[in-house]
Amino acid sequence: MKLSEFKYNLPKSSIAKFPVDPRDSSNLMVLNRETGEMQDMVFKDIVDLFQKGDCIVLNETKVFPARMFGKKEKTNAKIEVMLLRELKVDERIWDVLVEPARKVRIGNKIYFDGMDFYCEVVDNTTSRGRTVKFSYNGDIFEIIQKLGEMPLPEYIKRDSTEFDKDSYQTVFASPNQINSIAPPSAGLHFTPGLLAALEAKGVRIARINVNIGQGIFEEIEVEDLTKHRMYSEHFEITRDTAELINKSLKAKKNVYAVGSSTVRALESSVLTSGAVKPNRGWTDKFIYPPYEFKIATRFITNFHQPGSPALLMSSAFAGKELLFKAYKKAVKENYRFHCYGDALLII
Repeated sequence: MKLSEFKYNLPKSSIAKFPVDPRDSSNLMVLNRETGEMQDMVFKDIVDLFQKGDCIVLNETKVFPARMFGKKEKTNAKIEVMLLRELKVDERIWDVLVEPARKVRIGNKIYFDGMDFYCEVVDNTTSRGRTVKFSYNGDIFEIIQKLGEMPLPEYIKRDSTEFDKDSYQTVFASPNQINSIAPPSAGLHFTPGLLAALEAKGVRIARINVNIGQGIFEEIEVEDLTKHRMYSEHFEITRDTAELINKSLKAKKNVYAVGSSTVRALESSVLTSGAVKPNRGWTDKFIYPPYEFKIATRFITNFHQPGSPALLMSSAFAGKELLFKAYKKAVKENYRFHCYGDALLII
């Protein structure tokens, strides 16, 4: 498979800049792999498609406002710092991305919040990547919550606001899992009421944690897909979660995976028996056609960018030809694309 096979024309007007309210009033296209049928629904009505004993798997990671703006010492040049992950908690050392990278070198200090808080660059990692050490001695997440902005993708073409601190977050995000720079976008459509309705119907709700990092913003730069390497993401599937999923698999019920991060974690945790194993670690699994999925029988996702890893995973799940027919219909009928856009359920 070649990257060029997964390109398509996406009008700028199709890209959602804001989410709908309420969340579950977004559009939902249901794509049937067996019949090729495409059904238009409202997301809240997805409950009708579930049966007792089915399982839905959610990534409960919580997004933190990882984008901060500071000034470089001496020159006062404005520097954007994107926090990726904390490497050493006790030493306050982080992996970050900086922009403009050409102005940020080892030994430079970047000051935030009126010079009271700063980081010092201690190493280079990639062209834009840096390792920095922060000056703060307390709970650094408290000051990040105060100074940081939600790291909206560049395609949204607007500044982040306080509104995004709630809207760019799933309602099921765990306060104990503050570790991602983006949400599982397919999860943004869910409301507490919708989850309660699923539970009342006898649907098993399984929660995993996958740290969504800089890979969410990456572009595939090689034509030969076999040569692409994904950024690794840390994930955890507990024993209780694995048991919930396996009960549904054993009973031949559907397992709905919400978002590509969830699918990657599940597909990285398959036993030879076909069951899910409790697992904790890193995955750089890159899923593109052809691929035989072992765990998820149904996939809830959004409409994604041309040539993106998420689009390739959707193509692998639905079949490329059928998926692109669905995308053509979505563009024609004004579905909203990307993280704040509408949903696609592949059954």
